[in-house]
Amino acid sequence: MNPNAAQLIHSLLVPGILIVASSILLFSTNSRYSAIVDRIRLLKSERRQLTGNLSEANGSRNNRNKVELQISHLIRQIYMIRITIVSYSAALLFFSVTAILLGVRSTFEVNGYYWVSLSFLFAGLLAIINGVVFSVIEVFKAYRIVHIEISEITP
Repeated sequence: MNPNAAQLIHSLLVPGILIVASSILLFSTNSRYSAIVDRIRLLKSERRQLTGNLSEANGSRNNRNKVELQISHLIRQIYMIRITIVSYSAALLFFSVTAILLGVRSTFEVNGYYWVSLSFLFAGLLAIINGVVFSVIEVFKAYRIVHIEISEITP
């Protein structure tokens, strides 16, 4: 094997692994996003049914208030997930650019501009960290929503 090819494979290993990792994070976050959008649609349908009932019984009004509270929390949660998706997508882009720059640098034997590749790598790592932070915030918001939903069962 050509020493340059071995060096290229070795230098592309880290961005390649990070591309796969950020793709997996992006896929799982997109799944959560879809589930929350479906949940919002379900709750809006339930709210329409509760609003359609002309009887303003105390229980019906209480259920409608809980549904509206859940919807408002879900909208805030989906905002956090959107930021997470953008962060993971940016990380995927930065890691891909890093791999391309390393390949061009190795193929054309450009000796300078190594700091550009490292800058894109670190930008991708910062985007992953940002996505993880917003993902943790979203988990806490999800706990609040579940607590609102279950509060009707507990005394």
